[in-house]
Amino acid sequence: MNGPQILVVRLGAMGDVIHALPAVASLKEGLPHASISWIVEPRWAALLVGNPCLDQVILLDRTRLRSSLRSLRSEHFDSVIDFQGLIKSAVIASLARAERIYGFDRRAARESAASWFYSHRMSPRSNHAVDRNLELAASAGATSLRKHFPLPSGFAEGALPEQPFVLANPLAGWGAKQWPLEYFAQLGERLQRETGMTLVLNASHPIEVPNTLSHDSTLAGLIYATRRASAIIGVDSGPLHLAAALGKPGVAIYGPTDPDRNGPYGDSITVLRSPNAITTYKRTPEPAASMREITPDMVFAALEKLVPWESRTQRH
Repeated sequence: MNGPQILVVRLGAMGDVIHALPAVASLKEGLPHASISWIVEPRWAALLVGNPCLDQVILLDRTRLRSSLRSLRSEHFDSVIDFQGLIKSAVIASLARAERIYGFDRRAARESAASWFYSHRMSPRSNHAVDRNLELAASAGATSLRKHFPLPSGFAEGALPEQPFVLANPLAGWGAKQWPLEYFAQLGERLQRETGMTLVLNASHPIEVPNTLSHDSTLAGLIYATRRASAIIGVDSGPLHLAAALGKPGVAIYGPTDPDRNGPYGDSITVLRSPNAITTYKRTPEPAASMREITPDMVFAALEKLVPWESRTQRH
């Protein structure tokens, strides 16, 4: 290889890996002769399958940590870019023994001490994670920034309706960010009654909610289902960011977390958030009061403005 060897560090999770895709695409665009590797946790590797911007995907298997790190140290990288900004990701970046390690400065890194490991630190001006990652890529040599998300096709898993459907993933990292399951039941009933469309709930395990269809799948199955869906309904979680990256129309329901920083990227998804919402990242188990203030009727009305109901003529 004549070009530089670059290692990208973004171990997880789903939304965070997706938010780094445009930055890596920009690196490849600006440095076409570079060989780019990405180290990631195995559970998120399905997001990188067939990525034309990558020459290698390195799995950080926690069950075989020593061998994973030994394999990393055997590589010869010129530069490492840590998009994660945690101490653990910065340590992994340093283990690659590259001449240059790029990362956010102490004010922007998720854990300020991570910046101690970097030889090149930058202070982003943007708020959203996608744009901050693009700025970091620019500091590492990306000369042409691309807001492009190269994602795989996924593959079919489980039963999905043959007719158009609306897809939702009701789960989030903690309960406060979730929309009440009974609200999904009410929305599912109205969707079926007024449009003939089924509300499909995707998760890694079955979720039984009245008036909806449960669809459990792996990440590859979620990607496929999202591509097939006519629209999506999401909360602040990885599946919402997947839908936004694919340009799907839909509605995002936010409460305790800030959509300006953690919201869906682009303009295909409408964000609903109560004016009474207070930004907090406390990991409480039950849906926040501000999430309950967004009613099923509000979500249906927002969705109706975005999606032509293909099935409307098939009612009754």
